[in-house]
Amino acid sequence: MAEQTITGALLLGLLEGLTEFLPVSSTGHLLLAGHFLGFESTGKTFEVLIQLGAILAILSVYFTRLWQLLLAFPTDWRARRFVFAILLAFLPAAVIGVIAYSFIKTVLFETPLLICIVLILGGFVLMAVDRIKRPPRYTDVMDFPLALALKIGLIQCLAMIPGTSRSGATIAGALLLGTDKRSAAEFSFFLAMPTMAGAFAYDLYQNYNQLSANDVTVIAVGFVAAFITAVIVVRTLLDFVSRYGFALFAWWRIAVGTAGLIGLYFWP
Repeated sequence: MAEQTITGALLLGLLEGLTEFLPVSSTGHLLLAGHFLGFESTGKTFEVLIQLGAILAILSVYFTRLWQLLLAFPTDWRARRFVFAILLAFLPAAVIGVIAYSFIKTVLFETPLLICIVLILGGFVLMAVDRIKRPPRYTDVMDFPLALALKIGLIQCLAMIPGTSRSGATIAGALLLGTDKRSAAEFSFFLAMPTMAGAFAYDLYQNYNQLSANDVTVIAVGFVAAFITAVIVVRTLLDFVSRYGFALFAWWRIAVGTAGLIGLYFWP
């Protein structure tokens, strides 16, 4: 049983790192995969805490950029505005996440049928947004106005419904609000840092006293696997979406959601 648990953690960690920054819903993938694998974590904490691997992955890839922002912050108004834009975009999810935490973890996380439906609907939405052909108003994340950042942050709150995708919601929202594909994906990367770190810290605070030594080992395995695959995704995604857009991920969502519905019908 221990080997099966570690194996499940490894597989789910790889899946987390692969899907966290793609607009396909990493949480939806993890919950569906865990459902069919029979993988149960204490308080559904594993699915949130292994995001630390993805957080560290993006921090490692963007370390130089973040260091430059830190050095420029005291004197450069563009750097200050960008940092404030990220914090402003993070604020709605922080407030709603705390208020709705119990409902999200005990109801939404426990409803695989909802996850499948949302994956499919989100795929069609992403496909429609990807086909919009109009000149973007914003092509550099450093120039996103604060009002635009707040609107993207409000749209990000939709991702509290598993299957929606945090990155999918922020990217689609940014595109609808006039950004180009590359800057939409990059803003989603930066917004992921405080959002995922906040979710990690709050979930750990809520559940640390329930975790056993075995839970910690399983989470550590998932964390390492998530870190490795997330580094690869972050290093390649911007160039991919700049060239090919998001249609592939839209079809991916539809395929996974449909497969999940079939699986739930035959193997509930």
